[in-house]
Amino acid sequence: MENLLRWGIEHSAGQQSTSTPPRRDLDPGVIDAILGKSDSQMMKEALTVAVDETRNEDDRIQALDDFEMLVEQIDNANNVDKMKMWEPLHGLLTSSSSTDEIKMQVLWIIGTAVQNNPSAQASYLSLNPASTLAACLDSSVRSDKLRSKAVYALSGLLKHNAPAVRQFQDAGGWEALKAALGDSDITVRRKVAFLLNTLLLPTTLVPQHQRNDLGSDAIPSPAESSEPIHPNSHASMQADPSSFSTSPATFQALTAHGLLPALISSLTSPTPFGADGDREEDADFEEKLVRLLHTYVTLCHGRFSTQQKNELSAYVKAQTARAGNESDLADRWGLAADELQSLKDAIAY
Repeated sequence: MENLLRWGIEHSAGQQSTSTPPRRDLDPGVIDAILGKSDSQMMKEALTVAVDETRNEDDRIQALDDFEMLVEQIDNANNVDKMKMWEPLHGLLTSSSSTDEIKMQVLWIIGTAVQNNPSAQASYLSLNPASTLAACLDSSVRSDKLRSKAVYALSGLLKHNAPAVRQFQDAGGWEALKAALGDSDITVRRKVAFLLNTLLLPTTLVPQHQRNDLGSDAIPSPAESSEPIHPNSHASMQADPSSFSTSPATFQALTAHGLLPALISSLTSPTPFGADGDREEDADFEEKLVRLLHTYVTLCHGRFSTQQKNELSAYVKAQTARAGNESDLADRWGLAADELQSLKDAIAY
């Protein structure tokens, strides 16, 4: 430390002696400890450890955890592509030698890096990862945490990303989500229901000054927004509105891929879950399913078949009696009174 201080004094402006040569024996590690490494350097070092199969697994998992925290910053997330890190990361996900714990950490990184980041979404999508992510949802995957993190990664990749939804569809993704509605882990089911509702919600183009009232699904109107267009912002979608609209494909999938019957069945006759398979009801999952069906009939103007109306009507009637009254049922499902009424109108026959 004393040597470093002396070196700083000798090389400061106006103080450097023309007769004193610059020091060459300073330890770079000491300088790093004082000034700190750049995020890019830390990302490189973390990835180097993560892909090194000679290192013990705890070290590799810790390195991936460190990497995930770094890509929470959007600039670092975009640097994953600039530093050509997507391929080795995805390689860890597809490698037969990667454990479930390693894969789970990679899925966490993917979900964090691409969420609300069109530039990172496009970069990762170029690797055609949809089939790999969909496969992580399969019931043959023993780790429920891994399956849960797969939904997290998919959520980040698919939201506001029509090309990703198309790739996901071609990879059999809708069938994977349909099967996941009966996953043995209720957390996975909740996340799938929430994801489907997010993808089904129509996205509205609005002026920037109105977005605070409409939430994150409102995209600045290309005609009215004067905001600059950046590649890592949703403003980049203004040039092609169809690039971020996921609602049409999701709406079609509800009927064409059997998702709607699966959703109704998951609500009215849920698959038992829990350590002993002795639980059937989950208030959070139920609320998310009801919200999804409400989105389908109100915002997307979907219709139910006669059989589906009968099934849902009987369910709503039974749940109303159980709750005591419609007001308490609406509260349980997180609906306003008029929202519950609109759902009841849609299933009336």
